[in-house]
Amino acid sequence: MKRAIIPVASMLAIQAMISLSVISLSVMMPEVARDLAIDPKLVGVFTAIIYAIAAGVALAAAGPIVRLGAVRVCQAALLMAAIGLALNAMALVAATVLAVAFIGAAQGPINPASAHVLSQRVPREYFGMVFSVKQTGVPIGFALAGIIFPFLLSLVGWQGASLIAAGAAVLAAIIIEPLRPSLDTVATTGKAPRNIWSSIRFVLGHSQLRVLGWSAFVYVIAQHTFTFYLVTYLYEHCSLSIVEAGALLSASQLVGTGVRLLSGGAGDRIPRMQLLGWTGIAMTVGCIATGLLAADTPLWLITLVVVGYGSVVISWNGTSQAEFAHLSPPGEAAATAAVQTALAFSGAVFGPPIFALIAWAVSYRMAFFFVAACVLVAAVWQIAAARRRRQGA
Repeated sequence: MKRAIIPVASMLAIQAMISLSVISLSVMMPEVARDLAIDPKLVGVFTAIIYAIAAGVALAAAGPIVRLGAVRVCQAALLMAAIGLALNAMALVAATVLAVAFIGAAQGPINPASAHVLSQRVPREYFGMVFSVKQTGVPIGFALAGIIFPFLLSLVGWQGASLIAAGAAVLAAIIIEPLRPSLDTVATTGKAPRNIWSSIRFVLGHSQLRVLGWSAFVYVIAQHTFTFYLVTYLYEHCSLSIVEAGALLSASQLVGTGVRLLSGGAGDRIPRMQLLGWTGIAMTVGCIATGLLAADTPLWLITLVVVGYGSVVISWNGTSQAEFAHLSPPGEAAATAAVQTALAFSGAVFGPPIFALIAWAVSYRMAFFFVAACVLVAAVWQIAAARRRRQGA
């Protein structure tokens, strides 16, 4: 396991920087929307653009990861994130749309690249913990964004904050260069991945992977409607300030980091599919509770609900990715992870706009209830699949 420390730490840091870039616009959206004269709820459309492009890039990433090396691909992703953040600083609607496209391209290859590197260096019995540790880069990046961007808004405005984040992404790409020869030496020795359409057919034809993949699609809807709408929801619906809402986002992500690690460790000891199903039950309860918040809800109760729901809604990713890697054929972790990533990111394409439409046409409350119903179906499906798998063993 010692030889996995540097790869895990590197992938975690890259994931954190990319995640910070992805959520940057959502955290700053009230200020951005005011200056660009657009509706803050358009954050759902921007999120859909990010993940639509990320899903396509993820599917295409397996080949370049094997040929060029996972770290080299991650460096390219960091530079694309930097370009996107810099474009956003232009304060033009068209530039912001182009910015989220670049950020989406940056998001796409990270999970397949990580799966390719880690699956070759980590014993399978530790997949749950190691993949969950790597995935803590997501809540860490989101938590940092919730702290850093509101602070930078008060100092340099949202345009200056975007430029500072762009510089940080470039710096990250430079810092990981010394690690590239050693990490990519192992990565490039893997066999060429199967045709991506063959990988799609394999995943959708596999009884467990099919359930995992479509459940990830649904769980991401819950995760991203929470993460990308929380600041705007608490600001508009619950009358909190941007700083207060950002602090709650950060708190939920930090607590969720610990829950994610606990989930990863538990997944190495009990059936991961069953664990994911019961996680979905907890997500359903948290989603309903969040939808029931109101402007007169006490701050302590808002905090309890938001942190509780946020901690569980981000806890499942590493466990899901670990099970995908565990069920992947030897040498096919990147290709299989690419399909899982594309399915998950597709949930982020369709979920936030539908959430925004329901929130606009009916209410935020009904939007959260709709998400809760979808998650409950996926949770029950996974619990049933885990039971069938256990009976067939």
